[in-house]
Amino acid sequence: MMELKTISLSETVRKHIDQWLLRYPPNCKQSGVFEALRIVQEENNGFLTTELMDAVADYLSIPKISVYEVATFYSLYHLNPVGKRLIDVCTNISCSLNGAEKILDHLQKRLSVNVNETSADRAWTLREVECLGACTGAPVCQIGKKYYESLTIEKVDAILDQFKNQNTDGTHHGK
Repeated sequence: MMELKTISLSETVRKHIDQWLLRYPPNCKQSGVFEALRIVQEENNGFLTTELMDAVADYLSIPKISVYEVATFYSLYHLNPVGKRLIDVCTNISCSLNGAEKILDHLQKRLSVNVNETSADRAWTLREVECLGACTGAPVCQIGKKYYESLTIEKVDAILDQFKNQNTDGTHHGK
């Protein structure tokens, strides 16, 4: 019989979750699942494992399925390793009508990566997402926590060039 590996959350993560839970009544620990998953994912290089989700469920004393439902429904959680930078391109109706497919095709060529894959150098993960909630600025993409709106091929190239000129710690090279 295969033994399942049990993981415990780090002290830093537990403290963060405990602080977050102070916002809710003691009997509503499930309300902390979003933030718990976010902080666990951040500590785990940007993705969640089943063991980590189980640890969140155990820590919050909620059913594991309640954690899995959140982690698999929302696009902000990643169940597989992602590149150093994650780029989400919205292809919902407003973005599609304003050229999102051209933007997505260009990004695939420019980054040498297919949709929902990570580049060979692990620098980029490119995803097509249903909606980023920024329809007035369509087409839109999100890189990290920042939104880029009213995209054109030229704007995409300028954005990618900015990242190319940044060091891994976010400092700029050159000019």
